[in-house]
Amino acid sequence: MKYNFDEKIDRSHTDSVKQEKLKTLFGDPDLIPLWVADTDFKSPPAVIEALQKRVEHGIFGYTVPPENYFSSIVRWLKKRHNWEVSKEHICFVPGVVKGIAFALDVFTEMGDNIIIQPPVYHPFRLVPTALERNVINNPLILKDGQYRMDFDGLRDILSKHTCKMFILSNPHNPGGRVWSSTELHELAEICYDHGVMVLSDEIHADMALPGFTHVPFATVSEKAEEISLTLMAPSKSFNIAGIVSSFAVISNKKIRERYLGYLEPRELSQGTLFAYTATTAAYEEGEEWLDQMNEYVQGNVDFVDKYLKEQIPQIKTILPEASFLLWLDCRALHLSQPELVNLFVKKAHLALNDGTMFGEGGEGFMRLNVGTRRSVLEKALNNLKKAVEE
Repeated sequence: MKYNFDEKIDRSHTDSVKQEKLKTLFGDPDLIPLWVADTDFKSPPAVIEALQKRVEHGIFGYTVPPENYFSSIVRWLKKRHNWEVSKEHICFVPGVVKGIAFALDVFTEMGDNIIIQPPVYHPFRLVPTALERNVINNPLILKDGQYRMDFDGLRDILSKHTCKMFILSNPHNPGGRVWSSTELHELAEICYDHGVMVLSDEIHADMALPGFTHVPFATVSEKAEEISLTLMAPSKSFNIAGIVSSFAVISNKKIRERYLGYLEPRELSQGTLFAYTATTAAYEEGEEWLDQMNEYVQGNVDFVDKYLKEQIPQIKTILPEASFLLWLDCRALHLSQPELVNLFVKKAHLALNDGTMFGEGGEGFMRLNVGTRRSVLEKALNNLKKAVEE
């Protein structure tokens, strides 16, 4: 590989959430941190160089979005995802979770029903609940080692309840599914027929692993395009989450105008100088780095899967089709969830995400971030093996 993903980079004293919150959330600052969904890989050289060049200028005044910011996104979506959009369809959003909250404010009211598919990224539940919306679960079905959508269950929900919005994780977090065009098409048909808007979180889109291809929800049919608002970002793909570089893609003019009508008066659609710089550099010059990062992550997934099968067969991997997040099925250990967390934290000295934070269906699971050096994973797995044996 041209890029070294085994490089050891000390993240201490850099205000890294992954490390700085260990004591607060896990009670121990000395755990191996394998939880927060960012990586330990240095961002692409092109991104670093673009930021350095901009810093050297020395003036950081009020900034307009440069034309190549939009054109870089347009070209990226076409090349990477075969999705043709125009500049007018794109607007900066200061974070995907914030973008979800804004959409709830714009398109729903207190008491409205919002559908999610647990186990799923926890803000899908927490944000609507905090905004006094009613969350209805349409749980995924785990079958033959992969998650499937329960379309019959979704139709049943919509036959009994009026729902305003469906929040989709595409690709899925934490299960790692890359939803097929067939699945997304059926979802679009159901939601369109029942007047349900689909808010598609596609922040992991660029990290489909080798052999898999991400399908943007809005591309599967005219109906999907008509009812969708898509949130994306280069933040996970290029490890620049701290720069805050998310954006929305909205083809439907009515939806776009309503969303912008909320963002623009509040100046929420105005990005920062460094967001524009980093995004443009990543999309114009970072593809080779990203492809190699995805290959390295696939190697980490294979390493963990092989290790568990040979050394800790009670723990199984739900093999991801995208991203650096690995969903571990620990149910064969026959532990309660507090006992399972205690095994990882107190005995194995590891910080992973507790499966129950992802809602219904998360019991007996843990989420492992493999976006780190392989040597770190090897040490972590050795700790876990010892803890299980003891």
